[in-house]
Amino acid sequence: MKIKGLRWIVLALIALVTIINYLDRGTLNYMWVANTKVVCPAGDYTYDEAAGRYEVTADGERTTLAADRVTALPDGAIEYVRHGGIAKDLGLIDTAAPAEEQQRQAKNLLAVITMFFMVAYGVSQLLSGRIYDRIGTRRGFTLSALLWGGADALASLSTGLKSLTFFRVMLGLGEAGPWPGTTKSNAEWFPQKERAFAQGIFGAAASVGSVIAPVLIPVLFLAFGWRTTFVVVGSLGVLWVIPWLLINKKGPKEHPWITEKEREYILTGQPECRVSCDTAKSWGQLLSERKNYAVILGRFFLDPIWWMFVTWLPIYLIEVFGLDIKQIAMSAWVPYVGAAIGSVAGGWFSGLLMARGKSVNFARKTAMIVGGCIIIPGMALAAVASSPMMAVVMMAFILGGYQFVMTNIQTLASDLQTGKAVGSLAGLGGASAVLGTIVSILLVPYLTQSGIWTQFFVLGAALVPASLVCVFLFGGRIEQQNR
Repeated sequence: MKIKGLRWIVLALIALVTIINYLDRGTLNYMWVANTKVVCPAGDYTYDEAAGRYEVTADGERTTLAADRVTALPDGAIEYVRHGGIAKDLGLIDTAAPAEEQQRQAKNLLAVITMFFMVAYGVSQLLSGRIYDRIGTRRGFTLSALLWGGADALASLSTGLKSLTFFRVMLGLGEAGPWPGTTKSNAEWFPQKERAFAQGIFGAAASVGSVIAPVLIPVLFLAFGWRTTFVVVGSLGVLWVIPWLLINKKGPKEHPWITEKEREYILTGQPECRVSCDTAKSWGQLLSERKNYAVILGRFFLDPIWWMFVTWLPIYLIEVFGLDIKQIAMSAWVPYVGAAIGSVAGGWFSGLLMARGKSVNFARKTAMIVGGCIIIPGMALAAVASSPMMAVVMMAFILGGYQFVMTNIQTLASDLQTGKAVGSLAGLGGASAVLGTIVSILLVPYLTQSGIWTQFFVLGAALVPASLVCVFLFGGRIEQQNR
């Protein structure tokens, strides 16, 4: 049996598991604080004017609310916010405290859990590149998906902060693998001129996962609760392993289903086929090569932009605009549509320049500049947004520009290195990105403690030129290093 376009089927499977990857990592962020606005008809509450409190009956439960937590509606009904989510259910925040204090506690705890997740993610980025280089992408993706899918499903058993953090650490150890793994897989399955586009599809899949997460996760949460949601979403990664192992039998050189035409097209378009060195390089060797810091430092400064929004977008919409979980589901997906478009467009754009005779060096750098010119104005306009719709639309431009740049930075690992060194350099870049992300995530609660998020966007805008300067300063001319 021969299959035309087998490389695209392999990439489609990677795209699918990347969507699942982002669903798994989004479970905590969208269920951490999951408030809902409740409208109570006139006959279902009483008001004690002397005590300044309401007695409300909703869903068979009787609740006492202070008058300042209730909004009177013109028809005699009242509206109030029912606080929910993992943080409340596990007793991790003081629900008797003022709203501002609850917000502070929720942000600080989420920052701490995310920091542990990111440390594990960074370690995994570093090790996954080496592991994928050693055992191959077929077994590497299998190992990663089983680890993170199982960890997310088991998070349903969490009883407190320690157990929840443990499962998030295990999630981080599994989830990082596809990033160096995809770079390596694309280097194996695609000619150089198609790699940025293939990387863009991978990035778009991450964005699609982020589009689906704020819609699917709240729906599951409201229907079944957070524990069942963890189980359902976590099981998806485990089930994905079955078609992956059935289809991705071998690389393009030996796969029994690939056509000779496609095999020749892939292999003759790979510059590494024209060099003799296909041996692994140690981290020390990679760190001693100046050009590699275009990837390492470029990602150190740029990656935090993505994680700032992935981590804090739900909290931002709750704190600044007062949205509840249903309203977040209706709006939080918008920025990631922009990200999906930017990811594919960034890879397509650099590929188009190369198809028109431009060098890899010119194509990659031009695409990065274009993306940077989209991000910074978006940050400025989002900082002064007067409505949640304006804010999320501006974020669509921000994340679209981010992916336009990131698609090309990630591809640099296969532009600069060959064979068994590609995954290792991608892993070093990923680990560096995590260090930058941890710093930014820990800064956010302090930058936003007054409830004003302007400095959040200022930080994001400043990271863009820092990243591009590192790429241009250290990368020099983007070309294969044949030693």
